[in-house]
Amino acid sequence: MIFKNNLIPKNLDEYHNLYKQSVENPESFWADVAESFNWNKKWSKVVDFDFSIPSFEWFKNAKLNITENCLDRHVETHPDKTAIIFEPNDINQTAEHISYKELHKRVCQFSNVLKNNNIQKGDRVCIYLPMVPELAIAVLACARVGAVHSVVFAGFSSSALSARINDASCKMVLTSDGSFRGNKTIDLKSIVDEALKDCNCVDSVIVLNRINSGITLNQNEKWWNDELDKVDDNFPAEIMDSEDPLFILYTSGSTGKPKGMVHSSGGYMVYTAYSFKNVFDYDDDDIYWCTADIGWITGHSYIVYGPLLNGATTMMFEGVPSYPDFGRFWEICEKHKVNQFYTAPTAIRALAKHPLDYVNKYDLSSLKVLGTVGEPINEEAWNWYNENIGKNKCPIVDTWWQTETGGIMITSLANVTDGKPTFATKPMMGIQPVLFDENGNEFDDNNKNGILGIKYPWPSIARTIYGNHVRYKNVYFSAYPGYYFPGDGAFRDEDGNYRITGRVDDVVIVSGHNLGTAPIEDVINMHENVVESALVGYPHDIKGNALYAFVILKDDSKIDDIKTEINQLISKTIGPIAKPEKIQLVPGLPKTRSGKIMRRILRKIACGEKDNFGDISTLLNPDIVNEIVQGS
Repeated sequence: MIFKNNLIPKNLDEYHNLYKQSVENPESFWADVAESFNWNKKWSKVVDFDFSIPSFEWFKNAKLNITENCLDRHVETHPDKTAIIFEPNDINQTAEHISYKELHKRVCQFSNVLKNNNIQKGDRVCIYLPMVPELAIAVLACARVGAVHSVVFAGFSSSALSARINDASCKMVLTSDGSFRGNKTIDLKSIVDEALKDCNCVDSVIVLNRINSGITLNQNEKWWNDELDKVDDNFPAEIMDSEDPLFILYTSGSTGKPKGMVHSSGGYMVYTAYSFKNVFDYDDDDIYWCTADIGWITGHSYIVYGPLLNGATTMMFEGVPSYPDFGRFWEICEKHKVNQFYTAPTAIRALAKHPLDYVNKYDLSSLKVLGTVGEPINEEAWNWYNENIGKNKCPIVDTWWQTETGGIMITSLANVTDGKPTFATKPMMGIQPVLFDENGNEFDDNNKNGILGIKYPWPSIARTIYGNHVRYKNVYFSAYPGYYFPGDGAFRDEDGNYRITGRVDDVVIVSGHNLGTAPIEDVINMHENVVESALVGYPHDIKGNALYAFVILKDDSKIDDIKTEINQLISKTIGPIAKPEKIQLVPGLPKTRSGKIMRRILRKIACGEKDNFGDISTLLNPDIVNEIVQGS
């Protein structure tokens, strides 16, 4: 255990006491937490910040390399402990167990490969790889060299990839010949080739042979293993300043151009490690599995950095939950005796649609903690998860956070604070949430909806948008000066628990009335035959704007009077003004892989557009867009 006992609450009273310390004297609190790590030089000041610029410096002038805390320190104390369990896509292939000693060796080797290919401190490296150990190794090698990694999810299109490479001026691309996804292979290399036609900044490409596709490399391209053969496994870590950038990660772009969020070395290290330990109640011999992809912030913080900083055993899964059948997640949980399981509500809802036989044939008794991430979880999915996966004995941590925040912000802490269905519940230590009314005034009342803000910085806050600090200020710090504005609304109950209610930028002015879409969606979802809904505005000759509802049904055979019933429910609960002008029954909604509904696409469909939806390769199911268009 890397943290002192007095920094990890064991019960609700200890949480309240520690939380009180963390907000009353944040500098002293975060200094205590930071003492848990190896620093090459201590900080001169814990934090220096100014919301108006905005500027945030944590552990000022401190020197470190995050990989020494992820790897070297654990090699000294438990070299043979498993750092990463890799579960391949193919169920017949043997899982790989990589010890801390072996991981350290492979990271040092690849650090030498980067150096041999002219990658230096501060250079940006784009990583476009499937969920294989080399992805985690590449991330850590960049960090060890002092290069800035920019991981792009290996499901994005060539245009999405080239936009991100160019925005960050990446000098190198790391990729593979392809990837396995269920019973399919995906040709990643041709996507990279297409992307690089528009990228003049890239000097070299290193290609991992994953699917044995037999491709021939182009000029300036090299095979991963050939490069490894040229180097040894000794690489002293580059000493970084606490504020040196560690990585750039692009948000999924639910609104406009994707934003390259820049995260720093020291603050990010401290916060991800500390939040991981607290949220998941991780014990030293536990097996922890987050099902996300490292291409997302969840994978950065809670597959790679957070667990490895704690000396944990973290799992990587190459495949999908539906292959070879819908019991794959539970088969893996039984096989590896998983203790903490962290996934998205989208996955839970998808698996809940299938017979319980896929669950019940497996022994899930090793599970101790369940988690959800990516979007608020609805009550029905929460109950299914609790009863069938957790067997009513595992706390469920419903975690609210963002790419921008770097780490989990509001959540229950497993076995410490109480969970509550559909509520993220309590702030993490050091996090100070507030609610604003429609006039921008902060209020203290409970049992009330408001707009969420955060009034004091935390160590892992993103420092800027790469190459566009003005946009960073405008998006996150201009609406409510002196606060971070995440763009979400929230409800706070009588016990001070927070429920995230949805994006507050989804406000439609209908006949002069400001209507938030989230409360209306909540009412639509109350209908016994509705699974999920999404509401957007579109121009209307009389009302200025009108509401358009996209609704997924549980039973498609029962559609008589459904639209009338939905409108009656809305009239009764909110008022007639909130009734949608149009209700379209749809088979699904366009969602990113992190669970965000791409409302800009729905807005275009509502306005009558049939195409020109931009890059939809980032969606979980791109085909759904065409199905919605055809039904509109």
